[in-house]
Amino acid sequence: MNADFAMKKLINDLIQLQELLEARAQQEMLEGRERLSELDAAIERMFEGIPAEYATRFRRLQQRSPPAIVPMVNNVCGGCGMVIPISEVHAIHAATALHTCPTCARLLYNLESTAPRRVPGKRAGAAGVRVGIARYTSPELMIPDLTANERDSAIREICARLERQGFVTNGQSLAEAALRREAIACTAVEHGLAFPHARGVEGGGLTVAVALSRKGIRFEPAERALTRIIFFVVIPSAASAFYLRLLAGLTRTFQDADARAKLIEAGTPEKMYRALCQLTRKTVL
Repeated sequence: MNADFAMKKLINDLIQLQELLEARAQQEMLEGRERLSELDAAIERMFEGIPAEYATRFRRLQQRSPPAIVPMVNNVCGGCGMVIPISEVHAIHAATALHTCPTCARLLYNLESTAPRRVPGKRAGAAGVRVGIARYTSPELMIPDLTANERDSAIREICARLERQGFVTNGQSLAEAALRREAIACTAVEHGLAFPHARGVEGGGLTVAVALSRKGIRFEPAERALTRIIFFVVIPSAASAFYLRLLAGLTRTFQDADARAKLIEAGTPEKMYRALCQLTRKTVL
């Protein structure tokens, strides 16, 4: 195998492994334990295909300060936010070897230009000082009545809203990233909730769009349960830990039937936003 091709494959394998580990962390957070054994098996298979030297290095970084592998965006480390020396930048672009951030020691890869990104300067909760869920969303990101009636088109509709409102540069690539994540493990959980998301969307903080489906959407063909409340989260690499806390708060809030009913009853984006902020004031801090 060509050495350059082998290194690029290794980088891709490490990125996929990272996605599996993040999927497992989310499933554990959502108590989706029926999928854990399947994810554990997939993780072990991935580790077996990675040379021992790199697997050990990856495990050590993952235990110390996840995520272990992060993108370099505009010459900046996606993990710690520090500028990468120009001598390293060209080497990371070439991908002929595995490079690390000189500040945080995370493994680095070059983010392709086609990957979804945040729009510079556009940030959820940008107007004034906000707290709680308001830091991550806005009335413009509330969709009280999705027109889509199946998962893929629903995700694309939400991503189109994020692009149209100026929160990301490419809604289509954002949707593709979220659907790739769904292929790893479905993000729908009990009580008609789903948490589709896209990671590695650099350029800002966490952003949450919330969409309601009046008729319900089947996130997995084999499942009988329908999803009615969709929380779509845009996650930069550096915010992975914040995302899990946000996820825990939203899950805790909307396990309650009354909370779900109050959000679903909101008929306009403004009413949805107010209901969301009120309902999560004690769970999303």
